Amino acid sequence: MSIRVTHAHGDHIAVTAANGTEILRYVYRPDPEAFESRKPYAHPVRTLAGHTVTGYRPSDHRWHKGLQMTASHLSGQNFWGGNCYVHGQGYLPLPERVGSMRHDGFGEFTVEDERLAFTEELTWVENGGEEWAGETRGLTVHSVDEEAGAWALDWSIRLTNLRAEPLRFGSPTTEGRELAGYTGLQWRGPRDFTGGTAFAPESDADADKLMGSQGPWLAFTTEHDDIDGHSTLVFAHAPENADAVHESHWFVRSEPIPTVAFSWAFFEEFALPPGESFAYRYRVVFADGAWDREQVAAHLEGLPW
Repeated sequence: MSIRVTHAHGDHIAVTAANGTEILRYVYRPDPEAFESRKPYAHPVRTLAGHTVTGYRPSDHRWHKGLQMTASHLSGQNFWGGNCYVHGQGYLPLPERVGSMRHDGFGEFTVEDERLAFTEELTWVENGGEEWAGETRGLTVHSVDEEAGAWALDWSIRLTNLRAEPLRFGSPTTEGRELAGYTGLQWRGPRDFTGGTAFAPESDADADKLMGSQGPWLAFTTEHDDIDGHSTLVFAHAPENADAVHESHWFVRSEPIPTVAFSWAFFEEFALPPGESFAYRYRVVFADGAWDREQVAAHLEGLPW
């Protein structure tokens, strides 16, 4: 299925499927709210049937914006946005700790009939203005399949420490809050994903029991409000992530909010030495319908890396 790409320079990139549905809007203009950690994000994201599957600035967490790269605890700074977790004191509004990710420009930008691939250069800037990390980010829209009712987004990151000292990556859990290890690439769903069903390749466990687990993929499905229909999102690791600088765990909640993250520092902090880099690559499949484990596994098998 073909796609059409439009680029509103300085603002966003939009991808529209042949049926007229805008399936992805990647926004890179500077966010107006510094407390929400200015950085690019993908929203709205839709299935081919036009169902919106990302949430934006929900009342419970204004800094949750669709699908975005985050770092909740990084050497004392918060590149996720909002309140900071401080052990023994809970979540505190500490705007002086909230950093940002600056869009510096695009590198590769390739548009084909059924595929969009681009790289973006970003700089992670701590609250005082010091440049802490350089990031090369890659996004690829592909496998837009009308028959399957699904399309795929690959999202990669290569991050390099620009400081003269190590960058330390953690999460609220590494700071002392149990099972709150969110950080890394994070998805926030809209309200009708609340109470949805999460499942993994070899587990019937619900979201609560999958929290902090590991595996090659995790799926999240829901029945929508307003319309008679379901949507399924599948979050998958590229094979090389198993050999990354630090092992990943799933952060997943269905209640009270719907969210999934490829957490790279769930239980343990890790350090990135000066001048060194790490890389991860992920895939998210957006599908119409309530897929089961067999459908997810078969579809992923047909999408080689």
